[in-house]
Amino acid sequence: MPGNPPRDEFLLRLGEAQARLDAGFARLPPSPPPALGESVAAILSQVAERMHDNYPYAHPLYAGQMLKPPHPIARAAYALAMSVNPNNHALDGGRASSAMEVEAVAALARMFGWPRHLGHLSSGGTFANLEALWVAGQLHPARAIAASGQAHYTHARISAVLGLPFVSIPTDDSGRMDLDALEHALKSQDVGTVVATLGATATGAVDPLDSVLELRARYGFRIHVDAAYGGYFMLAGNLGPETRAAFDAIAGVDSLVVDPHKHGLQPYGCGCILFRDPAVGRFYKHDSPYTYFTSKNSSELHLGEISLECSRAGASAVALWATQRLLPYLPGGEFARGLEAGRSAALEIRRRLAADLRVVLPVAPPALDILVWAPRGKSPAESSARSRAIFDQALRSDLYLALADLPARFFPPATWPQDETHPQADPIVTCLRSVLMKPEHLPWVEQIWLRLDAATTAVLA
Repeated sequence: MPGNPPRDEFLLRLGEAQARLDAGFARLPPSPPPALGESVAAILSQVAERMHDNYPYAHPLYAGQMLKPPHPIARAAYALAMSVNPNNHALDGGRASSAMEVEAVAALARMFGWPRHLGHLSSGGTFANLEALWVAGQLHPARAIAASGQAHYTHARISAVLGLPFVSIPTDDSGRMDLDALEHALKSQDVGTVVATLGATATGAVDPLDSVLELRARYGFRIHVDAAYGGYFMLAGNLGPETRAAFDAIAGVDSLVVDPHKHGLQPYGCGCILFRDPAVGRFYKHDSPYTYFTSKNSSELHLGEISLECSRAGASAVALWATQRLLPYLPGGEFARGLEAGRSAALEIRRRLAADLRVVLPVAPPALDILVWAPRGKSPAESSARSRAIFDQALRSDLYLALADLPARFFPPATWPQDETHPQADPIVTCLRSVLMKPEHLPWVEQIWLRLDAATTAVLA
């Protein structure tokens, strides 16, 4: 399967590294692991069979959800670290992996232009966002969290968990936070933190962060950026001017989340929370009667002392660190070119869709590498039914897409005339959606298009 190295080479490199790791503990008396017998082989064979009940996420014909295969070096480094199974909650449980996490997180902070920061890895974007909003609540008790209607649904849920009011800000017709609506909320409600999304999960929309910063100068609020999906596009050289302006404004925000397990080529789960002001570490400060003994020798807070999570897989840090060494975060570098390739694939398929009279496109082009479209129909309901039929038909030719329910106003005004007998304030249409996040998607555009065209023809003929 594309995305996977030849098995023999992968196992060879992993075996060489494992031997070197084992040599570091050769001074200890032998303590062999349990033998793997025929019963283990049989169980692993069952596992392999059960895993067939998955879509081929690593293959370029999988262009549905946000699933990007981890780089082989991340898989190998993770497996290598698992033979030690470090826990990065404290130095006592993960000495080397804790140091590697500090270095890996610093590399992420530098990518965003933050020479000073406080941060750590997490299980994913949800928990990282929870920590950001928890700190926001410590700084602005009882003040509301505001995020756009296209922000990830967990922001409202997290706010409820934290006991903070939540304000949903309408979007404009491109799926970005509406600035007039945001300013109205800032005038009429006690908003303490605004969440700007850089890469909405449905459409990839990027909120106008540079303009949100201008509003902060007038109204005084905290800015958190949810860049769990889109953060790595900081390195891309082929963004549109509005999107580029939003990413260039990141240096001025208060906190930021990015998920290495999305575009960072890492296994699940690997998220990251970053704070621009290290002083927020005071809110985390705690003690443990049995955990931090070897951590106390440091003048800095240890990773476990700046996280709401306790046990965290040190292997995630090792895998990320290794990947960064192979593919450093450099504009124009190999890693950045991979991001650019995915965006180029989305733009090319959109160009082909724009010439196809059977479909309709949103008013806004892709900001990143997520593409949405809908088959034409007499009503949102008819287009929605056709989207679901094309989705099913594409599966039959091994093209894996996704579906998304979006406001019909994201499309040109005359696309679906309003039914005067049953008027809807903001009708919803089920769209086809494709996340073209693999570098391999670009050379596979023709294969993707042939299957998409055939599926559309089969449904609409």
